[in-house]
Amino acid sequence: MNRIQRTGLFVVIFMIISNLSFAQFSSKNKKATKLFKQAQLVPTQQLDPTTRMPDFKAGLELIDKALKKDPNFWEAYVLRGEYHINLRDKSSAIEDFENALRVSPNHSRTGMTFYRLADLYLDQGSYDKALTNIKSFINHPNANEEYLKSGYSIYDNALFAIDAIKHPKPFNPVNAGPGVNTRYAEYYPTLTVTSKQLMFTRALPFGRDIQEDFFISLKTDTLWGESTPMPENVNTDHNEGAPTISADGRNLIFVACTDETGTYGEQRKGKGSCDLFYTKKIGTRWSNPTNLPGDVNSYHWETQPSLAADGKTLYFIRGLRGKGVDQRNSDIYVSDLNEQGKWGAAERLSDIINTPFAEESVCIHPDGKTIYFASRGHAGMGGSDIFVSQMDNQGNWSKPKNLGYPINTKFDENSLIVSAEGDVAFFASDREGGYGDLDIYYFKLPREFQPTTTYYFDGRVYDKVTNNPVAGHFTLKDIASGETIIISDADAVTGTFTVPLPSNRQYVIEVKYEGYAMTSLGFDLTYNENQTTYHLDIPMNPLNSNTENVLQNIYFDLSSSNLRKESNVELNNLANFLRSKPSIKIELGGHTDTRGKAEDNQKLSADRAKAVYNYLIQVEHIDASRLTFIGYGETNPIISDQEIAKLATEVEREKAHQTNRRTVYKIIAQ
Repeated sequence: MNRIQRTGLFVVIFMIISNLSFAQFSSKNKKATKLFKQAQLVPTQQLDPTTRMPDFKAGLELIDKALKKDPNFWEAYVLRGEYHINLRDKSSAIEDFENALRVSPNHSRTGMTFYRLADLYLDQGSYDKALTNIKSFINHPNANEEYLKSGYSIYDNALFAIDAIKHPKPFNPVNAGPGVNTRYAEYYPTLTVTSKQLMFTRALPFGRDIQEDFFISLKTDTLWGESTPMPENVNTDHNEGAPTISADGRNLIFVACTDETGTYGEQRKGKGSCDLFYTKKIGTRWSNPTNLPGDVNSYHWETQPSLAADGKTLYFIRGLRGKGVDQRNSDIYVSDLNEQGKWGAAERLSDIINTPFAEESVCIHPDGKTIYFASRGHAGMGGSDIFVSQMDNQGNWSKPKNLGYPINTKFDENSLIVSAEGDVAFFASDREGGYGDLDIYYFKLPREFQPTTTYYFDGRVYDKVTNNPVAGHFTLKDIASGETIIISDADAVTGTFTVPLPSNRQYVIEVKYEGYAMTSLGFDLTYNENQTTYHLDIPMNPLNSNTENVLQNIYFDLSSSNLRKESNVELNNLANFLRSKPSIKIELGGHTDTRGKAEDNQKLSADRAKAVYNYLIQVEHIDASRLTFIGYGETNPIISDQEIAKLATEVEREKAHQTNRRTVYKIIAQ
């Protein structure tokens, strides 16, 4: 973790001079001390002609002359080490501080030379030496209290790194290939729930500058196809970066920042230095991006968004601006989408996630409860490490886990995303063997860091009468808790959709659209069918149709009309539909399969229809005049006994009988 950073060069120079101002020098050589004093002042008096920054190189030349006069002048070694740090020559700085200790092991009144060495060795990945020196600093009787807190952080990092290297994680990164990577830098990947569409940022030359734009690659079999740029209304002459794409690939939130003129680009308006923008794909066209509606964007800078698969939760990074604010700190925030389609005021995640140092590149997995993020504040290998945390049922985040070595190294790691299945992770790296600069890689994520596997179902919503596409609105709820898990919409032009399904849950899916009867679906993912995707085309009945609508998520006790509590979500959805259409009247119908006596089936079907009728009146307070009920028994099967008999397995035959056992409603008056 590199804490030796320039936060205003002249302030740093002043601190160096102040810390090395002594009433009496260790050297008795007058020429050496004179050169030393000149070296202290020269960076404040002149600029480097090449960099136009304070001239530390000229200071080094004077220090070298002083050390030739007196090779045991330890203060000169310390000052040379500080100057080498400012010139980012950390190897030379280590040599300087080690020489200072060699010449005078007890020279440091506050132990700061040990601190400097520990920080430098941590940065270089020399963890044993970092640990030795930071122990010397912490145990120093006059240890500089201002640095003790970060000293303990170095200690924790060194201990963790030593242990992590002894227990490496399996890690075999694979380059995503020439369809994605080029000689330019590719980074900040984002993935749809199908794991078949990869969007990322590419840095392209633009005159003397770099231009950041978005590209998309589609997966064909096991290879990523040649990437194509987003349209020009999204990719502009300004920089677009850090995209997050919705689970279905039709909603995009990204970052745009002001240029030197203070503008975000043509037809874009913002609130701070960097804002989040939003665009939606309708058919094959992307809308013109607009500033994200609501209260997420602020005077501060917002960046690196991650849109949850539910479509209504957004995580992002915020850095604060203003007087007295630590510009190196940034934290993870979350915002929820309200019913008006605007994002609410963002809340900072708790201190179990956020630290006094920088948190970056947050990624919420499609399971909705696992985040991956980079941090400089939690114990790690040095620099920025990647961590994982999971939310419990009470909404509390677990203590972050470091993904370990060699996933994390002494260098900066960030920008990790994980596939919906949870077993493959993508990241950007400039490691050897790539196509040039940063490339996107993927690897098998160790099981201990994997999220809940998330499946998906896709298909098309259409008018059952005309076959025209319908832009159905999906609400996915957990049957057990009634919690809304996902909100999504079918494409307004094509009617196609993709909806995530986190595993280990049982779902009610409600599909609505103005002018159509409510349609319901059910998925039980509490058991493993060795199936990760589901395709289902959904016909919707117009309100003026008297066709029955199956309520797939009404459950009764075996051979009984007692409603089970798992039916409550479906019944509540039906009641809300009736409230939204106060003039509608419906008939509730019960059906059985053909097994058992016909008269028993007739009675059971009527009793079950009546149970739903009573629930809507007594619990949901729907006016009884709007409802009727009838039992059809076994008279109207969806699948005939002859068709069932032809099915190959008992499992298939039982599913067919289950299809015939159903509760339905029909609209009989508007």
